[in-house]
Amino acid sequence: MTTASELRQIALEEFASAGYLGTSIQTIADRAGVSKASVLYHFSSKETLLDAALGPALQEIGALLPKTMSLSGTPEQSREFLTEFVDLLLRHRLAAQIFITQSGTLIDVPIVARAQAVIREIATARPQQSVDDQVRFAVALGGAAYLLAQSGSYGVDDAPDDDALRASLIRILGELLAPVAAL
Repeated sequence: MTTASELRQIALEEFASAGYLGTSIQTIADRAGVSKASVLYHFSSKETLLDAALGPALQEIGALLPKTMSLSGTPEQSREFLTEFVDLLLRHRLAAQIFITQSGTLIDVPIVARAQAVIREIATARPQQSVDDQVRFAVALGGAAYLLAQSGSYGVDDAPDDDALRASLIRILGELLAPVAAL
């Protein structure tokens, strides 16, 4: 029997690969080897399933929000934040891909609107910075999210493994944000 957790994972994979709009409940049911009614037993709609699939990532991003201030703290605090941020992106790579690539077309979907609100909170949670610092922050963190969300999508055979990518991202984000974070 397929569990709600398994259905969430299958849905997340389908939404990331085919898009939310291009994925049907029937597609998810077929991939899970269950009936459409079984999927609807666990989740009343495709939107409810998207919410369940993206919810854990959004909760973790929200929990990380108060720590954004640590980028203005000591180098150790900044590194700890960047490590948590990169680890979160690695754990929720598919959710990040959906947020990054589909949020513009899904703005009316409540989970996407909530995610965009959290991202705005992250951007404004730090003390007032110069325009250059704001751009550096957005490019660094947004670029890291985009890189991890898209890694593997280009068919590159010699892409670095997650451990190498993690170490590189933490180091490079620290370098990019050094003027902001006083690293």
